Amino acid sequence: MEKAEKYSTLIKEAESLIDKSVDDIANMANLSRLLHDHLHHHWIGFYRVVGDKLQLGPYNGPIACTSIVKGKGVCGHSWLHKKTYIVDDVHQFDGHIACSPLTNSEIVVPCIRNNEIYAVLDIDSTHFGMFDGDDQYYLEKIVALL
Repeated sequence: MEKAEKYSTLIKEAESLIDKSVDDIANMANLSRLLHDHLHHHWIGFYRVVGDKLQLGPYNGPIACTSIVKGKGVCGHSWLHKKTYIVDDVHQFDGHIACSPLTNSEIVVPCIRNNEIYAVLDIDSTHFGMFDGDDQYYLEKIVALL
């Protein structure tokens, strides 16, 4: 299945899965599992903005870092700059937080509501250069459903 077709299916499933009558954590839990089932990356999950840190939210994958300060690591940069980051080689990213030594590339997508970031979607891969502009495009559409 081509990437666009896979994401098209994923978006339809996400649209039917997201329930606006429940809180973000419940929707993030289901969405992280849905993404993991379809994309099969090493780690897929959310970090939520809690006070002045990103705090670990629902995820699928190995044990993760529990909190990240603004501007630190790829997630912290995404939060600080309010933009998606695609990192082909995390070992070359200045300030990368190595939660798992198996992670080699990463995409982080900010979740924005009312022009404020309330969380970031973090996806890690064991492969180098796994993510591209297509992933960014579709993942931004998916987090917008929250």
